[in-house]
Amino acid sequence: MTPGTSPRRGGRPGAAGRPGGPTLPHDADDAADAEREVAAGGGRRISWQKWTFMPAFLTAALLATWLWFRGAPLDSIAHQAVDHGKVWLALRQHIQLTAVSTFFVLVIALPLGIALTRPRLRRATPFAMVIANLGQAVPALGLLVLLVIWLGIGARSAIVGMVIYAVLPVLANTIAGLRGIDPTLTEAARGIGMSPLGVLGRVELPLAVPLILAGVRTALVLNVGTATLATFGGGGGLGDLISAGIITQRMPVLILGSVLTVALALLVEWLASLVELLLRPRGLEVAT
Repeated sequence: MTPGTSPRRGGRPGAAGRPGGPTLPHDADDAADAEREVAAGGGRRISWQKWTFMPAFLTAALLATWLWFRGAPLDSIAHQAVDHGKVWLALRQHIQLTAVSTFFVLVIALPLGIALTRPRLRRATPFAMVIANLGQAVPALGLLVLLVIWLGIGARSAIVGMVIYAVLPVLANTIAGLRGIDPTLTEAARGIGMSPLGVLGRVELPLAVPLILAGVRTALVLNVGTATLATFGGGGGLGDLISAGIITQRMPVLILGSVLTVALALLVEWLASLVELLLRPRGLEVAT
């Protein structure tokens, strides 16, 4: 072995690339190799199966449902429930209800969860969790009826009910994620001069991201399902098709509304899982 060469791989040149130059230690060589492998594409975060399976499945399921629905015998009552763009209107209303309610869930639950992990408000956490649990303890339909009595018929009552029903997963996961951080990490961050806001934004929240995103994912799926009850409060959505199929005893209308609701829930869950994987800090990701 000649001077200035690494003992690995039959004498690879050292860092200086000439005799007498410094040689990388084994661990530094390994780290450099790992970085090159990641840069070359070994650090792909999401497999192609994750990207393609759910869209392909949903496309096949919706196509099969559409072909079946086109061949199903529909009388004038069934046509009245689905004609004149009523299916697209119901789908659009359902998506709007889900998006708006999830937005307010995030606006309420994330800041509240952060605040309840700060020393000044930590004692209020049990009380806040009891209030949040009440939203899921009350049956969703009963909660919607109470809100309709209070706020009147319309989408507003449905959105408020969906927010109350879905705030618990995001709030609980935010608190659990922030409380589960090793205290030595935050103490070290403060020791190097970080402000409390800097510690929160650069240490605590990145480490709590996986649990927080899991709570958001759960809330999204809950909202898609709960939005079907908006029809009983005049809020619209795919629940209109489901209730019309039940009331008029028209099975094709009922199946169409049900399949669209399930497909939307699966699509939202898939999109949320992709966002969860993409936003997860690289040091915390697992093979997918």
